[in-house]
Amino acid sequence: MLEYLCISYYSKCTFQRFILKNILLRCNISIWDNEDNDIPHDILLEMSKEKHGLLCSAFCKIDKNVLEVAGKQLRVVSTISVGLDHIDVNECKKRDIKVGFVPSIGTSATAELGVGLLLATSRSIVEGTKVAKGGSWGTWKPMRLCGPSLEGSTVGFFGLGRIGLAMLQRLKPFGVKYFKYNTPNKKTKQFETEHGVSCATFNDLLATSDFLISCSSLTSTTKNKFNKEAFDMMKATSIYINISRGGVVQQDDLYQALVEGKIRAAGLDVTTPEPLPINHPLLQLSNCVITPHLGTCAEETITAMSELAARNLLAGLENTPMPSQYKI
Repeated sequence: MLEYLCISYYSKCTFQRFILKNILLRCNISIWDNEDNDIPHDILLEMSKEKHGLLCSAFCKIDKNVLEVAGKQLRVVSTISVGLDHIDVNECKKRDIKVGFVPSIGTSATAELGVGLLLATSRSIVEGTKVAKGGSWGTWKPMRLCGPSLEGSTVGFFGLGRIGLAMLQRLKPFGVKYFKYNTPNKKTKQFETEHGVSCATFNDLLATSDFLISCSSLTSTTKNKFNKEAFDMMKATSIYINISRGGVVQQDDLYQALVEGKIRAAGLDVTTPEPLPINHPLLQLSNCVITPHLGTCAEETITAMSELAARNLLAGLENTPMPSQYKI
């Protein structure tokens, strides 16, 4: 009988129902069924012993130690996420372990969250809600809680993959004047013309963007890309949004930039670490809106991601083609 471990707080939602329907009769299942806490690493190691498959979320680190403890019979690691920085994919390759992921399902939901975060930050929606609830509404003051409009603005994208492009399309009706992007590989002229976007150097992106959105993956070249030097080059009126990975930002430098007025505001759906400690300085700032990694948190999206992750797992266990396998 095949053995696999489900390490995910999604285990009580549609994913679990799918598993029980499709896998239960063929596999023995071990589940970390605590929705309030991530699995401690020592328990993860213990539960991973002699497993044929592992299923995880982006908040569970599948490192070399976990793979070693699981044993030589481990066939597949399936994650309910787009990013793979929590999995040692190189070690999986050495051990001929298949890796499944869910690369495109969360695109729309994450783009929607990005637009919402941008609007919440620029138009002081969170701070305005506090004013309304806190009893300090008072007399109307024309410039109180005012923020910049998207109309006539320049929006820059650091990284322009599926999510960035989806967000760009959603921002067009707001009357944005210029869209710019910076990626390791320049897009074709046809692509730029079709989508109304122009390539910029990183320094130009910093200097000219009224709204700068991070949509890049976390790599050795993007880690801490947004640091003191970068924030010093941005407009004092600019707003920085991060919906990619917390590691692309040097958070201490971001804090100083916000406090010193080097930039106007920031909106973050990703941080380092996650969750961010409640006493973290960024959480104390009125010009920084932080959400708890809500990018893919649309009901339809989570359901679809969970089912695809389950199908990837089952295919890997049965040595059949995976619906969505990461090519290591």
